[in-house]
Amino acid sequence: MRTDTIAAVCSGPGAVGVLRISGSQAKQIAERVFSGTLTTPRMMVYGAFWDHTQAVIDCGLGVWFEAPHSYTGEDVVEFHCHGSAVAMATVLESCFAAGARAAKPGEFTRRAFLAGKMDLTQAEAVVDLIEAETVSAAKSAAAQLAGEIGRGIQGLRSELLDVAATFSAYVDYPDEEIEELGLPETAAQLNAVAEKLFALAASYARGRILKDGVKTALLGRPNAGKSSLLNALVGYDRSIVTETAGTTRDTVEESALLGEVRLRLVDTAGVRETADAIEREGVVRSISAAEQADLLLCVFDGSRPWSEEDAQVLAAAHGKCAIAVVNKSDLAQELDCSNLAEFGENIVCISTKTRDGFDALREMVSRILAVKTMPCDGSLITNARHAAAVKDAAERVSHAAHALGDGLTPDVAVGEVEVAIALLGEVTGETANDAVLTRIFERFCVGK
Repeated sequence: MRTDTIAAVCSGPGAVGVLRISGSQAKQIAERVFSGTLTTPRMMVYGAFWDHTQAVIDCGLGVWFEAPHSYTGEDVVEFHCHGSAVAMATVLESCFAAGARAAKPGEFTRRAFLAGKMDLTQAEAVVDLIEAETVSAAKSAAAQLAGEIGRGIQGLRSELLDVAATFSAYVDYPDEEIEELGLPETAAQLNAVAEKLFALAASYARGRILKDGVKTALLGRPNAGKSSLLNALVGYDRSIVTETAGTTRDTVEESALLGEVRLRLVDTAGVRETADAIEREGVVRSISAAEQADLLLCVFDGSRPWSEEDAQVLAAAHGKCAIAVVNKSDLAQELDCSNLAEFGENIVCISTKTRDGFDALREMVSRILAVKTMPCDGSLITNARHAAAVKDAAERVSHAAHALGDGLTPDVAVGEVEVAIALLGEVTGETANDAVLTRIFERFCVGK
């Protein structure tokens, strides 16, 4: 049983600050720094906070959560006082002087996980909810915090445990009167589990859009308006805009919210042939950024005729998820848009100067990425670690099914199933080692 008691501020700057104490001595430590009487669990009481000299620091509220009915499963006390950084720091120092130690990043949530208050997917959802940048991302994280993704994985893991138990009994005790294994039926069951796991792993392609946004490269010839578009989307002058071609020589990255979609924008050097070695390297990086992007915004200058540089942009967009953005609609149009037929319906005319066409661009991005139909119920994997483990588990289960189908002995299949069970356990936490847990909880801020 853990005996040390931890404390930390668990709120950001604001009118009201929250400080949390957790551990076997939480109530006793609280009573040394707070005048309120904490006798009834979950009841807010008013009192004064004082420092080690008994001088009053602030007045506010305290509440005691008796173990195991708390966030961490331990005795927990929360103080609610004014959000002054000085006041909060002084109350925290009083807690340290009274016997608490400073909490490490994520230590409250780690203790909640270790106490069985949540599985590892729920614990990781805590930081995802804190870091959510869109309403959809927050909804998805909240659903995962409620255990949605963990329950699905636990259900599939339970099926595999049943199969492994039957396999092991049959292999280890061949002389016992154990019902004959129905190998074709078991193979079919494993194939069904593998299909579900593959589908769950594949959901990460959409889930990461909810959580991390869309890596979006702006590609076009010099002076087409890429930097102006980036500046318009982010709402301030992030990129330098001049009439001189070749101003942008390296990629410039910024984030912008377009409707319900978070775009991770990469402004690139203008695509053209150049003798300038530095600019030429910028063009190489532009093409590389296009290859790595989830979405391309190919910017064309509507006020100028089609050029070889435009053709290079078109070639870079071939086979990619891309939108043709015809800029400078406020000027006389010279561009032959028949050259953009490869984009199909994904063509939008805008003016970065007048902001005309930006609503149409927003709707087009939402439609292409199917954002409006993307579930936020926690059914999508949004974590790369989860996706990798689930995919590996799916492959192991599939191998086991094929082994049975090929007539191999059950002991070959049971080894693959047991590895899959361990992989899924790493996702939910049953088989995660301390190094994995440390790496996960290092993502958290202090106080969570």
